[in-house]
Amino acid sequence: MAETVTGRVLRVLAAFTAERPDLGLTELSRRAKLPLSTAHRLVGELAEWGALERGADGRYRVGLRLWEVGALAPRGLGLRESAMPFLEDLFEVTRQNVQLAVLDGTEVVFVERISGRGAVNVITRVGGRLPLHATGVGLVLLANAEPELQEQVLASPLRRYTERTMCDPDELRRVLAEVRRTGVAVSDRQIELISLSVAAPVHGARGEVVAALSVVVPAETSDARAYVPVVRAAARGISRTLGAPEPRRR
Repeated sequence: MAETVTGRVLRVLAAFTAERPDLGLTELSRRAKLPLSTAHRLVGELAEWGALERGADGRYRVGLRLWEVGALAPRGLGLRESAMPFLEDLFEVTRQNVQLAVLDGTEVVFVERISGRGAVNVITRVGGRLPLHATGVGLVLLANAEPELQEQVLASPLRRYTERTMCDPDELRRVLAEVRRTGVAVSDRQIELISLSVAAPVHGARGEVVAALSVVVPAETSDARAYVPVVRAAARGISRTLGAPEPRRR
């Protein structure tokens, strides 16, 4: 079946990445695998609408109009608005990176992040993606996902970021069971050796897990257990705001 115009437009937009946020027309044509003339026409239309912006250097970047449309996504917008007061409180208490993430396929997408000048360095960004098995928020979301998704992740190659990254499916299965039991996940130096994260689930109106919240702290000087109560409290606060039923006492 011949590719539609919509498919070509999506390929143009997908050519931009965190590593390549600005592209010249020739590079954009090559990355989108489109003839230069076709790329030129589509880019012109996208720039006219505001989805792309052309800088003084002649290179193109994602435009504010596209960001405005993306911000309307209900999973990100309503969740973020409900969560912000609790994220800010958690940041004030810890002065470290505070993150909110949702599940998308077999990845975690970060919808908000608050960071201070003295916080440990992290590679995450708003709108960025990471695999489920190597992050605190990812472990929470995966532990509470449908069994079919869990098996899909466990059966796929698990990318190694550091020597601490969990790449053994049996070990990951045990960790997921522990996350479900305790309601908290700790990812210790799995993405970067300088940091660890403590995460907890955020529940929606039907009690389902709709997001995960985490704080990322220096691995060398931090005791993960000390952060569990405040992370849990923040996650419960967001859950109450979203109308989640009160959890049953153990």
